[in-house]
Amino acid sequence: MKEEAEPVITVLSGGVGAEREVSLSTGMALSAVLRDSYGVSLVDLEQTYLPPDLNGSESIVFPAIHGTFGEDGTLQRLLEERGVVYAGSDADSSRLCMDKQRAKEQVERAGVRVSPGLAFTEAPHLSLSEITRLLGNELVLKPIDQGSSVDLRIVSGEEELAEALAKIKKGRWLIERRVFGRELTVGVLRGRTLGIVEVIPKGGVYDYERKYQSGQTEYRSPAVLPWEVEEEVKEFASLAYEACGCRDFARADFIVCEDGHAHFLEVNTLPGLTETSLLPKSAACSGYDFAHLARELVEPALERFRLRKAS
Repeated sequence: MKEEAEPVITVLSGGVGAEREVSLSTGMALSAVLRDSYGVSLVDLEQTYLPPDLNGSESIVFPAIHGTFGEDGTLQRLLEERGVVYAGSDADSSRLCMDKQRAKEQVERAGVRVSPGLAFTEAPHLSLSEITRLLGNELVLKPIDQGSSVDLRIVSGEEELAEALAKIKKGRWLIERRVFGRELTVGVLRGRTLGIVEVIPKGGVYDYERKYQSGQTEYRSPAVLPWEVEEEVKEFASLAYEACGCRDFARADFIVCEDGHAHFLEVNTLPGLTETSLLPKSAACSGYDFAHLARELVEPALERFRLRKAS
């Protein structure tokens, strides 16, 4: 009996959002290492529709497009409609995790500690004094549906809050009480937590610039933590992954205060995947080199493809 050919792995990268350059780097790094084990096609997607020649009977997709279109469930829905198997979380989970407020509400119901906040679309319906009364003077202002800390602002007091609100673009925004502490991130691979990485940005704020400019951030992997703190962070990561319906892989971010209590920040369903990105650092703590991690990331999608073919 003739053995069925394995599908080509089509890596979709680029996209149209603010994280396009990061996505191109992810796509290049991932496709380069996957080529040692699979047939790979790397596509720079410069529009918000699928390549017309993408065939679900011959190819599976690894969506390496961060942020808008690639991570908000839109691309996943298009792939589902065309019958293309893909790696990572499905459309519903992707859309939920991209919405920081909805994701926070979901994980809080699962028992994960979060920082209080206020979501708004135009201007906050509360006065500045009411916001600071409810959330304190030290605040974080960020878009609800962007990744990579795009447009993240740290403000202190009503005057800075007013200035920041006057400068933001139209869209959906979130004001949160700022939690001071150590910033940690942990990968989740097929439901299993990996190692914890501590992120130490210069200036104390892990914004877009410090994420992607060399020398702006120090990383400790694995993070040196008390046993009980490590256990809570990993438990919270698992709870967040499950509560948000994630699949295959994800990365969960937290801040741990001086009292040892971890506070959830967000779940990232399509984290950066260059060799120096946070998910590979987390995986390295658990013994995965980049090539091994890449294979683990695509294998569940390959299994789904084989099962569909067999049925």
